[in-house]
Amino acid sequence: MEIVADAPGTSATIAHMQSINVKEVPENAQLIDVREPEEYAEVHAVGATNLPLSELTTLTDKIDPDQEIYVICRSGGRSSRACEYLEQVHGWEPINVEGGTMEWIANGLPTE
Repeated sequence: MEIVADAPGTSATIAHMQSINVKEVPENAQLIDVREPEEYAEVHAVGATNLPLSELTTLTDKIDPDQEIYVICRSGGRSSRACEYLEQVHGWEPINVEGGTMEWIANGLPTE
């Protein structure tokens, strides 16, 4: 949870970013991998779509806002920033995959 302070005399806004463990990602989920293409090519979760964080602002048309949006990276930092962007700019409610691809692999989940 992040608390964003407003100007004096106004109320603060509380932003809630949803996060889940890699084992909680549903099969056939809309899974967005925000790592760079060379990282994604090395190994990624089965079914993940690569939309690099460095290009995310120009690629959001490839995300279906009518489905739950799960966001993953290497270990959770970039996906967290991507979630904040998608929530603040588009008003979507993305779900950060904690531990990222490293945790995905450590749990023996399917990769390609």
